[in-house]
Parts: sequence; C-alpha cells; structure tokens
Amino acid sequence: MVEFIESKLVRLRKEVDEMWDLVRAQIEKSGDAVQNLNKDDARTVIVREKHVNAFELKIDSDIEDIIALYSPVAVDLRLVLAMLKINTNLERIGDFAEGIARFVIHCPMSLNEVLVEKLQLKTMFATVLDMLDTAKRALDEENPDLATSVLSKDALLDDINLAVAPILADYLGDHPEDRLLCLNLVSVFRKLERAGDHITNMAEEIIFFVNAKVLKHKGNTDEHYI
Repeated sequence: MVEFIESKLVRLRKEVDEMWDLVRAQIEKSGDAVQNLNKDDARTVIVREKHVNAFELKIDSDIEDIIALYSPVAVDLRLVLAMLKINTNLERIGDFAEGIARFVIHCPMSLNEVLVEKLQLKTMFATVLDMLDTAKRALDEENPDLATSVLSKDALLDDINLAVAPILADYLGDHPEDRLLCLNLVSVFRKLERAGDHITNMAEEIIFFVNAKVLKHKGNTDEHYI
C-alpha cells in the first residue's frame, strides 16, 4: 500500500508541475500579447485556456482517487490537500491570462508607450512570473523560506496596482477619447494583482505542506497542525 501511494503522489506532483508550467506560459504569452498588442499571441492564450481547464479537472479527479483509495495521513495528507488548492489557484491564474488576452483581441488601438512605461506594466508581468518561478522552486525543493519570500513580493504588485487609477486619471485629462481603453487597462492590472494573490495562496499552501503551519489568516498568531 505504501509503495502504491508513493507512486501516486509522485505522479500527482508531476501533473501539478506540468500544470504550473502551462499556466506560467499563459501569463508570459499574455504579457507579450498586451505589451506588443499581438493578437496572434492573444488567440493562442485563449485557445490554450481549454487545456488549462481540462488539466485542472484531471488533477482534481486524481486527488479524489488518492483520498478515496489510500486515505493518506500526516505529511502525505498535507501534500494532497496542498496540491488540491494549488491546482485551483493555478486554474484561476490561467483565467486571468485569458482575460488579459481578450483585452488585446478587443483593443482597437495601440497603447501609448509612455503611459505603459509609467504604469509599470512590464514590471507587473515580470513580478508575477518571478513569483510563479520562486513558488515553484519552493515546492520542488520543499523550501519554506523560498515560499515565504514570495509573500513579500506581492506587495510590489499591490503598490503598482494602487498607482494605476491616478496615473490614468491624469492621462485622461489630456486624452479623454481614450476613456474606454483606460477602463479596460485598469482591468488588466487588477487581474495581475489578483494573480499575485493566488500565487501568495500557493506559497502559503507550500508552507502548510512542509511545516504544517497555516498562514491564511495572517493576523492570527496561533499555529495549527495536522
């Protein structure tokens, strides 16, 4: 029985690893699409979203089988639960990538380069990708310190997102005809900020898996263990 569950857990980790790579590619491709207003890249992201959704369902099904057939306990149970929640968060990040791609598809005009630089759009995408990479390393290496480092990076996304509205308000003073574009740009930044939140959730699940420490409610100093 032990050998069977170990092989299932190895397979599960491999599947989550593949899902992670797919979602990362979606974010990277959507970033290329929006920064270059490349509709072909945007269409690729939209088509691949179906694969992300199918992958999520497959992983969920495999997790249900592991729980039903093997009744994992202790660290194995923490791993399975963490994979379940990470899988859900990855799917949501994939949704955000698709939403950004749809912005590109429907964008009728090129983006003002000075505005894009001031908004720090490139930094926003780079930070999301860096958080994804760091969290993935933390999971692969079972390194809670790496996972913890992800949490602090989310603050940069929050700061950039907060600055978007006033920057766009100033821009609209001189370009009132771009109001719809600016409204949609707000949505792009919001999606990236939410992606950061979901990566933070994943980092917390990694810490839970490795250290059995729950960080979901940061204001609560109590530690809970399984």
